[in-house]
This record gives sequence, C-alpha cells and structure tokens, in this order.
Amino acid sequence: MRKQVIAGNWKMNKNHREAEDFIQTAKNEVPSSDQVESVICAPFPFLQKLVEETEGTSLKIGAQNMHFEESGAFTGEVSPVMLKELGVEYVVLGHSERREIFKETDEEVNKKVHAAFNHGLTPIVCVGESLEQREANQTMDHVEAQVKKALEGLTDEQSQQVIIAYEPIWAIGTGRTATSEQANEVCTHIRKVVSDFVSAGVAEAVRIQYGGSVKPANVDELLSQSDIDGALVGGASLEADSFLKLVEAGKHE
Repeated sequence: MRKQVIAGNWKMNKNHREAEDFIQTAKNEVPSSDQVESVICAPFPFLQKLVEETEGTSLKIGAQNMHFEESGAFTGEVSPVMLKELGVEYVVLGHSERREIFKETDEEVNKKVHAAFNHGLTPIVCVGESLEQREANQTMDHVEAQVKKALEGLTDEQSQQVIIAYEPIWAIGTGRTATSEQANEVCTHIRKVVSDFVSAGVAEAVRIQYGGSVKPANVDELLSQSDIDGALVGGASLEADSFLKLVEAGKHE
C-alpha cells in the first residue's frame, strides 16, 4: 500500500514569527512518518529555522523551487546544494504558478528533477491543465506530455521516488475543486503514463497527490480514491489546526 503524502505549500505567505508559531504548534502533533508523510514547503528565508525546529520530529521541510545548476551567475536563484546543506528534504517543482508567471518550461522542470535526485532531494512535480484545456478535452494529452517530459531520463528507482502532484490550474485558489472522480481519473491516467517508462510494479508504487482547493471538508473523499495518494495543499495549510486535520485524514487512508 502506498503511503499518503500531505504537503503544505505556503507560497509567498507568513512572516518569520508566524512560521515559527505554526511549526511549534504542529511539529509534535503530526502522526508518525510510518503512517503518513507530512511536509511543509516554506519560503526560502524560513527554511533553515524550520529544519532546526523540526529535527527529530515526523514533520519534514521542503522548498518551493530551486535552480538546476549547483552554482553560478543566477541572481535571485537558490541551488540544490544550498537546500541540501540546510537539511531540506523535498522540493516542489513545476508548480503552475512557476510555469505561468515565471514561464518555466517542461525542459527546465526536467533539469530540476535530475538536479534534485543528484543532491538527495525528493521532487514533488506538479502537472495540470487550464480551464480552457479541460473544456477543450485536452486534459489527458496535456498532463501526459508534462509527465513524460518531467520523467525523461530517470532511472526506474528515481521514477518510483518522484511524487507527482496533479493540480488542475482552474481549481488552485479558486474555491473550485475537481470532483473526486475527475481527480482520480487523471491520477489513474498519470500512473498509466508512468508505466510507459518503468515496469507496472514501479508505476504502481509511485505516489500521486491531488492539489486544488483541498481542505478538511473534502479531503476524506479525495483520499478515498484508488489512485490519489495524498494532497499538495495551499490555503488550508496556512493554519496549523487545518493542516493537522489534513494529515490526520491521510493517516486513515
């Protein structure tokens, strides 16, 4: 059985005190990592402190992005070497906001995935379609292309370790959520796409999250689906009580 992964993506929110207060509340309340993986993906300035504060607990810390180069003249960027040195364990790659606002390409996402593995980081790779693409019945083709490019050149072992987050763009921060059936249909297709790269057994082990206005009120229904193995959560991860309810739901699936 695949272990659920509940990852909170704070995006560009919180100040240092708010971040520390959240962690102090949540770090000793999350279930054992044997039951569910619990991750907070925080802004860069908070990472070192949060890693220190969560040491010895089951709450893990992730970054929201990184460059694929180890060093160089890339003003404003952060390298995988820097993240690893801080003790960060996860990194979100290819989020729709990075793709849309900052024009990240599928090729860049693939380079970042390889860089993450080269430095012992677990990538959470985001894929998803726009409302226009869904209405034009292009969802499966678009997501399939994103997944194929993201996994290009990975070994079977690496492919199994990737966490894929299906996030329909039209459901991120809009209050709209894909039905559990819609979400599972795409996640099932993603697993089939992964099986084109690896054995069926490896593809069956890959964790696929859903993201898009996930909250305590709808998380149980989403996580009950056959191919949804957790959630990448935005707004509902900003409050410790809400995040802990999501993690608790993941423990029971």
